[in-house]
Amino acid sequence: MTDNDFYKKIKDNWQDILLVLKDLYELPEVSYKTWLLPLRPDSFRDGTLSVVYPGDRLGLGYIERKYKYCLIKSIETVCAEKCEVTFICEGDDIPAPGKNSVSSYITVNGNRLNPVYTFDNFVVGNSNKFAQAVSLAVAESPGELYNPLYIHGGVGLGKTHLMHAIALFILQNDPTAQVLYTTCESFNNDLLDAIRNKNNYSFREKYRNADILLIDDIQFLSRGGEYIQEEIFNTFNHLYELKKQIVFASDRPPKEIDNIDDRIISRFLQGITVEILPPDYETRIAILRKKEELENYNVDAEVINYIASKVKSNIRELEGALKKVILYAKVNNREINLALAEETLKDHLSSYTEQEITSVRIREVVAEHFGLKVTDLASEKRNKDIAFPRHVAMYLCCELTNDSLKTIARVLGKKDHSTIIHGRDKIIKDMKTDDELRGKIEILKKKLSPSG
Repeated sequence: MTDNDFYKKIKDNWQDILLVLKDLYELPEVSYKTWLLPLRPDSFRDGTLSVVYPGDRLGLGYIERKYKYCLIKSIETVCAEKCEVTFICEGDDIPAPGKNSVSSYITVNGNRLNPVYTFDNFVVGNSNKFAQAVSLAVAESPGELYNPLYIHGGVGLGKTHLMHAIALFILQNDPTAQVLYTTCESFNNDLLDAIRNKNNYSFREKYRNADILLIDDIQFLSRGGEYIQEEIFNTFNHLYELKKQIVFASDRPPKEIDNIDDRIISRFLQGITVEILPPDYETRIAILRKKEELENYNVDAEVINYIASKVKSNIRELEGALKKVILYAKVNNREINLALAEETLKDHLSSYTEQEITSVRIREVVAEHFGLKVTDLASEKRNKDIAFPRHVAMYLCCELTNDSLKTIARVLGKKDHSTIIHGRDKIIKDMKTDDELRGKIEILKKKLSPSG
């Protein structure tokens, strides 16, 4: 069936598709009439159906989260063929790579990519600027400078954003490039299907013909058996010898992934490894402003600053808090102000406030306590007003976190971890005779852990 035939079949059976969805998932009549009946198919290309919603972006986001999978299954049930689905507001253009859109994914050359995850939309701060710069260099010159590229960091800090940005950048500049973005889980599933169907050739044809291979969540390789690790190893060697670009992303550094063959760890470390740390206060504000720009919000600076001061752990929670405030204001027909933000987020403030103590958070708290900017602590300035707080931060990072000296050095803008040892030891020595210093340290510890 051609794309045109499939699209015509969808349009001809649209009402049946919606009714099947309603019956299959036992939707209440009010939900069906409010969210599904207004939808209509708009266009079909590259295996993706664009569906128009004649409402606002907040409603569109809700439909996408709640009903996208259901609609995909309903289309398959009625039309006996699968397709991807993307949603657009009435009057919007069909999403294209690199264009702002609230739609989650588009299909580009067989890759499911988020069109919002571009380099232009990636907010750069002290916590991620090196990772962003290296990723951009890889996108501009794949296979030449940093190969493989290994990106690691906590959940929701932007690893997948950079992976998609690399893929979109390359495809925009060379639509013929064989770019393959996948997850470790999908790689494993494809391999198991190939074994089950005795079709290893098709599997290797897919992965070993890539010009750029990007594998997300590579830490899950530890869950697979020897066979999948062997296949990753051989795929890596094949592509590397052909000077094809390879990018991995993980929630931890290579040497901290358990149950991985040492040969694979050595391949991960063969190129360059970059870390993304949690965003500092200034970067969190910039991230919220970028989200506001992309979604056409209009939010007072006081509200933005409040959210940035309360939600620190990762970007997803940060953007989620902003969305919640916007939606709460819209549903209750109220003005977006600080009082509304406090009311909306009150149930979550305890979980936002009682956070894990990390070197990044210590850097922020120390800077705020001494009336400095975060960038001052990570600068080369050596005057006493900055050097002393910096030494205090070094001591607290060593005392209160499990971060390595190398990680602490990176957070505080130092090249050599011996500087961290020197700063820590100086504070330990001075505390033996300086009661005022001991008092300051105790105050900072209370700020970092109010309930401790």
